[in-house]
Amino acid sequence: MSSVRYMVDDVKEALDFYREYLGFTVEWDMGPNFASVRLDDLSLWLAGPGSSAGRPMPDGAKPEAGGWNRFVIEVDDIEARVQRLKDAGASFRNEIVRGPGGAQILIQDPSGNVVELFQRAS
Repeated sequence: MSSVRYMVDDVKEALDFYREYLGFTVEWDMGPNFASVRLDDLSLWLAGPGSSAGRPMPDGAKPEAGGWNRFVIEVDDIEARVQRLKDAGASFRNEIVRGPGGAQILIQDPSGNVVELFQRAS
């Protein structure tokens, strides 16, 4: 099992996104500042601005959402999955990109954090 922490602007909104759009299940819902969701062996921690992870660092830098680091969810039919997500109103940073290893696209959660959907080349 692996855990990843994402800083989010609104924990409830992020919790709904990961459940409804990407099929995660809720592990913990600690109210407005923290929740955890799971997909297979991945535990995703959703930390809001009021969480301990949202506190400024000693140098004053403040943790924030929306960077380029991401985790990957492998899918069997990327075109069909992307179409369903677009129809549901999901936001993407790009269109499907194809390379020698497969196809990928970057979906954004409501706080701008990126999740890569990836289909291996056949």
